[in-house]
Amino acid sequence: MTAGSAPEGFARSLLRTKPVDLIVAEGGHGEGGELRRTMSLLQLTLFSVGATLGTGIFVVLGEAVPLAGPAVVLSFVLAAVTALFSALSYAELAGTIPVSGSSYSYAYATLGELVAWVCGWCLLLEYAVSVSAVAVGWGSYLNAFLDGAAGFTIPAQVSNPPGEGGLVNVPAVIVVLFATVLLLRGTSESAAANTVMVFLKIGVLLFFCAIAFTAFRAGNMAPFAPMGWAGISAAGSKVFFSYIGFDAASTAGEEARNPRRDLPLAIIFSLAIVTALYVLVGLAAVGAMHWTRFSLSGSEASLAQVLDSVSGRAWPSVVLSLGAVIAIASVVLTVMYGQTRILFAMSRDGLVPHVFQKVSPRRRVPVANTVIVAAFIALLAAVIPLGRLVDATSIGTLFAFALVSVGVIILRRTRPELPRSFRAPLYPVTPLLGIALCVYLMVGLGGVTWTVFAIWTAVGLAAYFLYGRRHSRLAARNAGPIGGSPHE
Repeated sequence: MTAGSAPEGFARSLLRTKPVDLIVAEGGHGEGGELRRTMSLLQLTLFSVGATLGTGIFVVLGEAVPLAGPAVVLSFVLAAVTALFSALSYAELAGTIPVSGSSYSYAYATLGELVAWVCGWCLLLEYAVSVSAVAVGWGSYLNAFLDGAAGFTIPAQVSNPPGEGGLVNVPAVIVVLFATVLLLRGTSESAAANTVMVFLKIGVLLFFCAIAFTAFRAGNMAPFAPMGWAGISAAGSKVFFSYIGFDAASTAGEEARNPRRDLPLAIIFSLAIVTALYVLVGLAAVGAMHWTRFSLSGSEASLAQVLDSVSGRAWPSVVLSLGAVIAIASVVLTVMYGQTRILFAMSRDGLVPHVFQKVSPRRRVPVANTVIVAAFIALLAAVIPLGRLVDATSIGTLFAFALVSVGVIILRRTRPELPRSFRAPLYPVTPLLGIALCVYLMVGLGGVTWTVFAIWTAVGLAAYFLYGRRHSRLAARNAGPIGGSPHE
């Protein structure tokens, strides 16, 4: 290799792609054992519902309503349409590349190693930070339940993070530990527990709607969009956080019984279920309590406050809060699961330390991986306020979603012969709209959020060049200099 060709070789090394056949062949295999295929279509669907449903309605609604007013219902629809186009792309790639890495693996097969790393790095932000944010909201509902049922709350010093009147958020740490114990018991046990919690969560939200609609007042819906389209769009960027998780089924590709058939169906079914419930609950909430009162609440437990306001009795909000305490735990459980499986795939490729791909021969789960992720998430949840977590998660997720849509276009062109159990309809309009809407919502996020994202990306690039690129198994497999092409 000449001096003049060295830069070209370096650039080509960043774009080396991992063959789809190799990615699929490695599915389920880890260091010391293999993952067990136990998850059915129902469990996969409820895994995605469990990871999604509750994140926005139980936690973020109180922050979104002051931005859009009653038109927050349209904000949920805007975010849902954005999620839908991304979901169609996810469904196609999940049926084509049914492995645990989700959009990280899809990017590795289509856009190259560097982009895959950045995508995986953004997924770390999406999953870890969203779990932490939900854990913070879980503590608010725990206090609401304790206040209504027993007349006391956990002191602010140990139930709020620094900057919000506390020292450490102990309830948030507790729910993370609860999820960790379930995940360490095994995938089938975690899926069974999640199924129970999801049905409970849906029941609680329907219970809320039944009571809130009895107090529905048409006057509360006027003015419908007090801040105009700008407010709807800004709230849409924020409530997009509530759709994070519909892709959770794609992280279970190596533990699904029939992944090529079930993964695309689970992704589409779960998005349909949560969208219908979000719009219904959002409409019930703003119809029952005037939108200006949401900004005065000062708490993430907004649905409980709606019931307090409209019923004049304590027991409805107590029931809702108890249901939320149990049900939001399913979000923590399923999103933590997704986080560990993405790290599992990245570790198998050598881009993160090999400890993350070690599988317990007895439990058939990545034990060390789960414990490390749990410790990191618990630390974030204990000391970081909710609002900062939500926006940081949304921008990382939107970036990853856009990459998945790009991946569909590339794989259709480069590997048209691959078997696809699902094809995104109206191609290429669908992935192109997915990209455009993701970029649009990213633009709607604040400058501070972009600064955090830029810093996070810079740290990720440094980690890649200092560790990931040097330990890439694909580079070693290509049997050439690390700057070489995968086809050399």
